Amino acid sequence: MCVTEKETVIQFGEGNFLRGFADYFIQKLHDKGLFSGKVVLVKPRRGGSCAPFYEQNCAYNLFLHGLEGGKAVCEHTKISCISRIINPYRDWQSYLALAENPAARFIISNTTESGIVFDAGCKPGDTPPESFPAKLTLLLYRRFIVKLPGFILLPCELIDCNGDMLKACVLKYADLWGLGAQFKAWVCTENHFANTLVDRIVTGYPQDDVQKYRAVLGFDDKLLVTAELYHRWVIEGNFENELPLQKAGFNVIWADDVRPYKKQKVRILNGAHTSIALAALTAGLKTVGACMKDQTFSMFLEHCLFDEILPAMPANETDTAFANATLTRFENPYIKHRLSAIALNAVDKYKVRVLPSVLDYIKKFGHEPPCLLFALAALLYYYKNANAQDDAKIIAYMKGADIPDILKNDTLWGCDLTALCGTVGRYYETICTVDIRKAMQCIL
Repeated sequence: MCVTEKETVIQFGEGNFLRGFADYFIQKLHDKGLFSGKVVLVKPRRGGSCAPFYEQNCAYNLFLHGLEGGKAVCEHTKISCISRIINPYRDWQSYLALAENPAARFIISNTTESGIVFDAGCKPGDTPPESFPAKLTLLLYRRFIVKLPGFILLPCELIDCNGDMLKACVLKYADLWGLGAQFKAWVCTENHFANTLVDRIVTGYPQDDVQKYRAVLGFDDKLLVTAELYHRWVIEGNFENELPLQKAGFNVIWADDVRPYKKQKVRILNGAHTSIALAALTAGLKTVGACMKDQTFSMFLEHCLFDEILPAMPANETDTAFANATLTRFENPYIKHRLSAIALNAVDKYKVRVLPSVLDYIKKFGHEPPCLLFALAALLYYYKNANAQDDAKIIAYMKGADIPDILKNDTLWGCDLTALCGTVGRYYETICTVDIRKAMQCIL
């Protein structure tokens, strides 16, 4: 494809999230006359098909749904800011040529939580190497060789210090491949790896309602994306002069430190999700919205948030407002957020999202938070009795080990949880004796 438009953004990741998040912002900047650059997509992984992008010239429709003032709101945006997609597994030279474009300024990525990893098996002669940081390193090295300025990198992967981690991987490859001290210095001084936090529920292709959207559009948009209205993007640094997101009216925060915002989101929104997902699945519920319509589960969720998670932080007015907004988002009738997706890899999610609240609560108040420990008991019950989706070794271990052994396994939880065994074991036995709804009602 001949490129006639200025490509200023290189985007690693063609999935639903970035197309419902970052690409939406860039399109709106275009529509407001605040930004003229185009986005070029790079497929970061093997598998999948680029055919819909070729067929639709990378254009698609995005529908945002939500409630504002109690009234339903639907925002329809036609996304046309993407110029093309490159599959480096089929066209490695076109990928490397991106480094030679003087207009390229931003690199955005979302390669899943496991995407920012250092794989020592990657070689500089691979076309391409498998890992995303390895591909990125070779792109940066080509940029360095042709003596062009560096990039502003905005990784959107949901891991701690995503910018720092990505930079560390690049520098490791520079050492492994002997790319030289001058290149490493250029990476550190001419490029900005921003730590970021992203927040929007993007539900993707609306499989259950596709006929409704087809009737509205008049054709079958294979790249159609749906998402909630709410959004927040926290970015360390300030590049508003180049990417005027605040001027466009977006909930974008240029911050000195992303960590307080990360703690808020992980503990409140993600913690609430993980606290309820396994119990709700056991009760036969399918979505977060269904939980909010269920009196027992909605009450349980409110107890988790306002009686245990917020007090453990301790929360300020901003945290409380975020918690209230979280419940409103959960109640959004137009977002079908499946509990099965939240329950994926739930052991690690509980360790990261919920356990810190448990430990802080105990340290502060001297006794255990009942709802958050009930959530742990429900997790154990689900792994032992249902079709959990996790690493095969973790599933086998959880099914075969007894509760005390599981809780004292610091490899699983990052610490020994033997002290919680009495309460969690009691809740687990109650779940086994009566149905989970009645067991939950016993602690409310």
